[in-house]
Amino acid sequence: MENNKISVGLDIGTTKIVAMIGRKNEYGKAEILGIGKSKSLGVHRGVVNNITQTIQSIQQAVQEAEAEAGMKIEEVTVGIAGQHIRSLQHSDYITRANSEVVIDEEDIDRLINQVHKLVMLPGEEIIHVLPQEYKIDGQAEIKEPIGMYGGRLEANFHVVVGQVSSIRNIGRCVKSSGLELEGITLEPLASANAVLSQEEKEAGVALIDIGGGTTDLAVFKDGIIRHTAVIPFGGNVVTEDIKEGCSIIEKQAELLKIKFGSAWPGENKDNEIVSIPGLRGREPKEITLKNLSKIIHARVVEIIEQVYVEIKNYGHEEQKKKLIAGIVLTGGGSQLKHLKQLVEYITGMDTRIGYPNEHLAGDSDDDIASPLFATAVGLVMDGLKRQDRKHVEKEVQQMEQVSEEHSDDNSSQQEETIQQPKKERKSFLDKLTERVKDFLDNAE
Repeated sequence: MENNKISVGLDIGTTKIVAMIGRKNEYGKAEILGIGKSKSLGVHRGVVNNITQTIQSIQQAVQEAEAEAGMKIEEVTVGIAGQHIRSLQHSDYITRANSEVVIDEEDIDRLINQVHKLVMLPGEEIIHVLPQEYKIDGQAEIKEPIGMYGGRLEANFHVVVGQVSSIRNIGRCVKSSGLELEGITLEPLASANAVLSQEEKEAGVALIDIGGGTTDLAVFKDGIIRHTAVIPFGGNVVTEDIKEGCSIIEKQAELLKIKFGSAWPGENKDNEIVSIPGLRGREPKEITLKNLSKIIHARVVEIIEQVYVEIKNYGHEEQKKKLIAGIVLTGGGSQLKHLKQLVEYITGMDTRIGYPNEHLAGDSDDDIASPLFATAVGLVMDGLKRQDRKHVEKEVQQMEQVSEEHSDDNSSQQEETIQQPKKERKSFLDKLTERVKDFLDNAE
């Protein structure tokens, strides 16, 4: 089995760190070969705050995955999230020197590079520039401008911004764990790729990924990502509230939440009681399930309402921007009982729980297809995609060498065939990955 066909996703979360090894099977689906997870100690709200601890957790997860797959890991694709991520809408235009020549890749690159000159807050950097739709000479709603004529090319962009230092810290942790950075991806995008179908992205859908430290939102419409946001609360604040509200220790609160918790207080009768052993010879505590779900409900409502504000910010209420496929919930926090009903009640939008089985091989373990692993599966898929791209680039280079050797009469025809696979534009994340790599190499 060739090693280059393997991709490793590393999801550095607030609660857990997951390393997942996958490859493409003959049907083009992702087959998961090994998975390792460890408790994440050095991460708070999606941001690394203790490098040493994070490195230990990464190594532990990686070793577990390596043992299960029976192979060594060298490169990983990591996700970035965290409370420092924000997004904005921006439009920009270029004036072309010659409107008699059709618009090509270079024009679009020029336009995208112009967006990178936007002035950010200190310490912030553009992570992602996603063109939404183009306008040529004032004609709007153009999806693909390449090959058209025009003098003024403008576009609306969805720009995602994050803190450079946080991204570099993640790079640092990966590198110090003895791994190479293969790619960096925005976590909401990774989760979305793992759990959403193309039809949903076309119809309009909001993906809500409820993690331990943050809740990520990604809104798609007409197949394009339209809005992203990271809300700095997740499952951990729910656990915290239970801990405070019931005066019990964190481990007990987490168990209570998972085993008996519900987001809908009306479900439980008053007489349903759980007894929790006291610490060190103290009396056991009795907690009614009704109180438990009241505590959970209050906090979950707050999280969903903040997400809903972001969905409204995207403009969900306009006819043209309606999200027909509603909401998809994923991440560990989406496993809370009756959460779907609560989300439907608050937002009035159709809701389903998203399992990352959309692109997994048919015989995958049920454990892997749990919402817990949505981001990790998405990162593996992203890595596989990246390898396909590298593969195409290599082929193009080989073809170009061949064509240089045979450049006689039929060279013009040869040119046409070679141009085809080159369509993939270097995404900004690839450039960012390269910059983080350079920075780390030079910082040693």
